[in-house]
Order: sequence, then structure tokens, then C-alpha cells
Amino acid sequence: MTGSDVVIDSVEAAAYTVPTDAPEADGTFAWDATTLVLVTLRAGRETGIGWTYGAAACAAVVRDQLAPAVVRCSALDIAGAWERMVRSLRNVGR
Repeated sequence: MTGSDVVIDSVEAAAYTVPTDAPEADGTFAWDATTLVLVTLRAGRETGIGWTYGAAACAAVVRDQLAPAVVRCSALDIAGAWERMVRSLRNVGR
């Protein structure tokens, strides 16, 4: 397989909620836990990860909407992947 025909094999998403040692606040909101959303993408022999802070529901959006839009597509077609993901969210909201 050459670099130009490597396809996205899988996209996995998970959410991890970690309690803080003590309540935290930033002047607008207070919290006692932080949720991290981790996305793992595999294409050929390569694995990539991305993460953000957000609600656990973000992982469900990745699994249910975004992943099916890009699996089996070229890993190098960034613009095409973006367009497919935007379309997949059309009736979900953003």
C-alpha cells in the first residue's frame, strides 16, 4: 500500500471523567471533575490520537456520526474528510 491509498480503518472514541482533588472554579463556573474525550484513529500501520475536554456525549457524536463518515476513506484526503464530517452533522446540530 502506498501513502496515497492508505484508508482509515477505524475511529474509536472514549470519555474519561477524572475527579479533581478539590472543587475548582474559573470565576464563571465551578466543577469537581474534568472529562477528557480521547479519539484514536487507525490507518494502515499508523495510529493517531486527538483529545479535548468536553462532555461524554462528545464521544458518542464521534462514534455515531463522525466515524462512519470517514472510515474506509483516504487518510490523506483531509478536505474530503472534513466535508463528509460536516455533512454527517447536518441534522444533528453544531
